[in-house]
Amino acid sequence: MSAKIIDGKKVAQLTRDEVKKDVNDWVESGNRAPFLQVVLVGNNPASDVYVGAKTRACKEVGIETDTMRLPDTISAKELEATIQELNNDDSVDGILVQLPLPNHLSSHNVIESIDYRKDVDGFHPMNVGRLTVGQPSFRSCTPAGIIELFKHYSIPTKGKHAVVVGASNIVGRPISILLNKEKGEEGKATTTVCHKFTKDLTQHTISADILIVAAGQPNLIKGEMVKEGVVVVDVGINRVADETKEKGYSLVGDCDFESVKEKASWITPVPGGVGPMTVAMLMKNTLLAAKKSIYPQ
Repeated sequence: MSAKIIDGKKVAQLTRDEVKKDVNDWVESGNRAPFLQVVLVGNNPASDVYVGAKTRACKEVGIETDTMRLPDTISAKELEATIQELNNDDSVDGILVQLPLPNHLSSHNVIESIDYRKDVDGFHPMNVGRLTVGQPSFRSCTPAGIIELFKHYSIPTKGKHAVVVGASNIVGRPISILLNKEKGEEGKATTTVCHKFTKDLTQHTISADILIVAAGQPNLIKGEMVKEGVVVVDVGINRVADETKEKGYSLVGDCDFESVKEKASWITPVPGGVGPMTVAMLMKNTLLAAKKSIYPQ
């Protein structure tokens, strides 16, 4: 048995096409184009790559965007004052502060300083809290993208045992909430969350019908750790040294793809799986912010 591939590039393109049409309809109805303000602090090369991908996606779907580049010496007070200005600017629909931040800045404080109605990343405690109790909110883009993949490929979650490896506020916690939802079309899975303190990880992963891995450890999950027919979503993206590559490294996930795919029914590749969906869902959230459809004014 070899797994079928969950093609994140393909589904992300379909999602962007849908957003592009909706943006066009929105503008043709007499509204201005949605506007996303990106705030980039410091000179993290990986952050530059991510921001570039987001900027290109905005251009493709008709969302206007600007990247505010701030020095890594900026103080917490100065950064939060800048964000407050953006909160008060009616021409700004969405605010995205690219993570990670320099060590002297608290990501929690910075995220909380963003107006939750403009928090298109879905990280603000107001959005996370509303998600937890099943109220409308901006959903974290990566978990929302995973749910979108399940919908596209008609992969059922109801009654399944979903195991999430990784308990971050960005992926692990919110996807466990979405999978565990009782109301609506999605969710209804029994959900187990594992993390670095979990004893005997394999006893949990091998019982999973759906396995979401977001641990940030290359090749953590091996083929012998999963059961036949499991659906595997690999959120990890790790650089590992590879002298055969021009750049000197390869990108790999948190799963050992070659061994896991022999037992899985469906699997996401790395790259080309979850990553493109994260950016596509950001576009969707920015349009929703412009329309004030989640938090009407």
